[in-house]
Amino acid sequence: MAEIPVNLKYANTHEWVRIEDDGTATVGISDYAQSTLGDITFVQLPAVGASLGAGDTFGAIESVKAASDLYSPIAGRVIVINDKLHAQPEIINRSPYGEGWLLKLVITSQPTGLLSHLEYYERTR
Repeated sequence: MAEIPVNLKYANTHEWVRIEDDGTATVGISDYAQSTLGDITFVQLPAVGASLGAGDTFGAIESVKAASDLYSPIAGRVIVINDKLHAQPEIINRSPYGEGWLLKLVITSQPTGLLSHLEYYERTR
């Protein structure tokens, strides 16, 4: 398993979030999640402009082994989705913390209940 980035926060459902200084956040799935799923074959993402509450289902991800819902780790409004994933969902397998991000949000309420990298590591080891 790849190193767990220290600058991110993690949801119990294996999504990560990077909160930016400008009030936006980038969301993706963890290396643990992508390795558990296996070769990713499809990603369904919400429309730009969609409003999400913390814990809301915002899409789905499918692999050769399984399918799983995606959950928003924070509340916000979708401002960008990673369009590359429609044609190349396997980017998530190669780079879950980089090119394989899922969406960007404008944060609408302060995040709570997220795990630090150490707490997430303890949960997934």
